[in-house]
Amino acid sequence: MNQTVILILAFAYLLGLLVGVIPGGNYAILGLGIILAIVTALKQVYQQKQSRQARIKQFIQQKQTRKDALTDPIEFADKIPKISRPKFPFWVWLLAGIIAFLASFYLQIRTPQPAINDITQLIIDSGNSQDLLITVRGEVSSIPRLTRSGRGQFWLQVHQVNEITNNNTPIAVSKDVSGLVYVTVPILKATGLYPGESIAITGSLYKPQPPSNPGGFDFQNYLAQQGSFTGLRGRYISHDDSQPPPWGLWKIRQRITRAQAQLLGVPKGSLLSAMVLGRLAVDLPYDIRDIFVQVGLAHILAASGFQVSFLLGVILAITQKFSPRVRFGLGLLTLLIYLGLTGISPSVLRATLMGLAVLIALLSQRQTKPLNVLLIVAILLLVVNPNWISDIGFQLSFLATLGLMVTVPPLMERLNWMPPLFASLIAVPLSAMIWTLPLQLYVFKVLSPYSILVNIIASPLISIITLGGIASALSALFLPSLGSAIAQFLYYPILGLIEIAKYFSQLPGNSIAVGSISLIQLITLYGLILVIWVNP
Repeated sequence: MNQTVILILAFAYLLGLLVGVIPGGNYAILGLGIILAIVTALKQVYQQKQSRQARIKQFIQQKQTRKDALTDPIEFADKIPKISRPKFPFWVWLLAGIIAFLASFYLQIRTPQPAINDITQLIIDSGNSQDLLITVRGEVSSIPRLTRSGRGQFWLQVHQVNEITNNNTPIAVSKDVSGLVYVTVPILKATGLYPGESIAITGSLYKPQPPSNPGGFDFQNYLAQQGSFTGLRGRYISHDDSQPPPWGLWKIRQRITRAQAQLLGVPKGSLLSAMVLGRLAVDLPYDIRDIFVQVGLAHILAASGFQVSFLLGVILAITQKFSPRVRFGLGLLTLLIYLGLTGISPSVLRATLMGLAVLIALLSQRQTKPLNVLLIVAILLLVVNPNWISDIGFQLSFLATLGLMVTVPPLMERLNWMPPLFASLIAVPLSAMIWTLPLQLYVFKVLSPYSILVNIIASPLISIITLGGIASALSALFLPSLGSAIAQFLYYPILGLIEIAKYFSQLPGNSIAVGSISLIQLITLYGLILVIWVNP
């Protein structure tokens, strides 16, 4: 089985996951595989027959008469060239169809569903959720974050309901339940909560609703992707303050974010932490977040490949005199710690696994092919969690990385008349935008016309802030005051970045609603991009 066949089977798995959400898509993709297998088999038989007849005819024509050819059958057989085997046998397409078919079923199996004793059943059993007041016990599974409405939000893994009251009438007491609940409480109630803490919350349950407008935010689908089907509007929280919080990576993350915000304040300190650890690790004010999203700078708020590459490069640089095994161990430890600090998002997982591939290549002293590594990483992540195939962050992360791999080099060649530094400032954001724009139009239906220009102008500041922010974070691990001092040196670069984003967000036409594009149009656009890539 050659490398190309493996790639075909890998793409079949991806395609199976993509069509798995379409009713009947699994059977359609299996049928496509069978049709391709049959067509390939018939084509191979026909080509073999035509090739053999052509070669026989050519050989006979070289003889003076047909009789001369038949009187020397041994020479005749030896001079007929061997028929070459086809590049892709029919079984490759048949196997690809089967893999895609099984992948779609695998997606359905792994799609989260509420258990029999899931807490969402209380809403169904009790009728109107607005009148349902409950007290639940469980463990906090995330650091509280600030919502757009100013409330504190966190995830709660519930295991018991102590009281259910409907219209001031108790209807159940002490019932075992399960499930992950999306909890919102007044911000002061959420202060001080930490992952792993056992608490009791009194509030009202609600079932998330699908979007009321086409193309709106699907809160119900968002919760389902997290494995949650219930929300809780909390009013009161009771917990045991006598037990000290256990150690966890969240404490290291908190140490870093506090050090960076100590002298920079909000929002500059929060922005710096978001650029280093990702927006999932810190509460970035929504007005700043919206501005950066509006002008096409949302990607800098997601920890990904740049930060991982820098950290891994530093570790490998300072351990050059160590053995490959030691360098591998230290590099792997660094990747795992950073993965935990950032909240284990799909984009960081992708960058971490690609960094792991670099470490494995270093240990085995072999070169890696970036495109193959990217595909392997995608397959591994989608085997672990196939539901990530519908995660927009996962999709944009891989498309942007693919664009940087395959489009930056040819663009740099065409911009060779410019200094390399300036050429890269244009090639990098343009490459990422080419590969992500169709998906952004399909999902968000909005175009940011200034995004490339903003990225070109802001790239030097982004690099300075990110590198300085990583240095500040590393210093804060050992000496918070030193981390704060380093962060303070980034005051003016951060201020400049914010002002650039604000300026372009206030320009006319900064955001154009282009309307929705169909799935066929999305596939066509990416088909054209692939054709241009294969035939530059």
